Amino acid sequence: MKLKLDAIRACLEGAIPGQIATCSADGLPNVAYLSQVQYVDGEHVALSWQFFNTTRRNILANPFARVALIDPATGAHYRLALQYLRTEEEGPLFEIMKAKLAGIASHTGMAGVFRLLGADIYRVLDIERVPGSTLPPPPPRGNLLAALRASADQLCRSTELDSLLAQTLTCLEVHFDIHHAMILMLDAAAGRLYTVASRGYEASGIGSEIALGDGVIGVAARERTPIRIGHFAAEYSYGRAIRDSLARSGLAPQIETEIPLPGLPESGSQLAVPIRAGQRVLGVLYVESPQEQRFGYDDEDAMVALAGGLGAAIQLLQQHGAAEHADHAEAAPKPVTAAAARPAPAGPPLQVRHYGENDSVFLDDDYLIKGVAGSILWALVRDHVASGRSAFSNRELRLDPRIRLPDLSDNLEARLILLARRLVERQAPIRIDKTGRGCFQLRVERPLQLVDIPPAA
Repeated sequence: MKLKLDAIRACLEGAIPGQIATCSADGLPNVAYLSQVQYVDGEHVALSWQFFNTTRRNILANPFARVALIDPATGAHYRLALQYLRTEEEGPLFEIMKAKLAGIASHTGMAGVFRLLGADIYRVLDIERVPGSTLPPPPPRGNLLAALRASADQLCRSTELDSLLAQTLTCLEVHFDIHHAMILMLDAAAGRLYTVASRGYEASGIGSEIALGDGVIGVAARERTPIRIGHFAAEYSYGRAIRDSLARSGLAPQIETEIPLPGLPESGSQLAVPIRAGQRVLGVLYVESPQEQRFGYDDEDAMVALAGGLGAAIQLLQQHGAAEHADHAEAAPKPVTAAAARPAPAGPPLQVRHYGENDSVFLDDDYLIKGVAGSILWALVRDHVASGRSAFSNRELRLDPRIRLPDLSDNLEARLILLARRLVERQAPIRIDKTGRGCFQLRVERPLQLVDIPPAA
């Protein structure tokens, strides 16, 4: 091919519907509009299969087609010669196209009508530029390669997870002009993602959770692939996704204890990218905008590269924690020197209520956190009440059987960041303050009354 498919990816965004020409076995031609032409790689595209219509019958009988595409910015016309190879009815590519189709359907008033049956994979045999006048290309919104370079330079300076997450969100805002973003970590054992950092929302949503497979974020994590939508899609709305997930798990009456996931009320564009370390998914980097079609293929490429650097940095921090654990695995945990004596906390007692069923913790009647972060707080306050301790270390928590970390690779630092931020947001009289690398202090400002509610028999 003289023209490369990568050079015309702007035509594949769906802003202007493409057309497909097919021919029946007996030579009768047919032309129809396309909902989607999805870039797969430099030699393949995928077309959406939604109906068993004339186009579908023709392509099964005669596997060659022509597709006409228009660049929405310049008006340049292109013709692609294609050969049908196969249909995928599940997997990452299918989920990408399913999510995009949901946005297209909502945008065009066809929600409930458009339903993806499969992703038809085609080999691109040739690309032809159709002669005609065009508009000059618009100036680029920004230099994404320069933004990546600046971000990489800043992220490599972070030596702790807290600063790494904060710096990532700052880079998105400063270098990429992305003002709504969040970072979620994966709890593989529970099959859920939990929010550890966000930017641009009225409520941070720290500690909010979403199940694998729910919404753009959950699908991106489950399928290990970027998911991008250019129009609002009701079925990918996160308030709905969380409640649907709870209903499926039989926890609908407990919705009031769930932390709402942050998000724009009607997001015009969404992009969720898995944060990976090798073949392991660590979490998801999610960005969105009220502007429709805000993120294109180039933005997706840039976010994939940024998430790759973030995943490598997180893995290095995890390996440091694992090495620390191994160095001390044979030794009993050593008591950490207590902090300087403080006056006894005054005021009315604060009831800290712990439910062993899911390690959820309430401060008086205010829900705080659950899961591993809840078990961490419960262990800390028990030690504080029993012995007056206030100084702790990450190493101790890794060795503490009460915490029940799912495995060594689970990011303890992310749980501590989550817990510390939730305590600040709830204006709790309990705080976690870092005192050095791998060390922190529990600051208690009121007497504690502990109530442990064991799991039901």
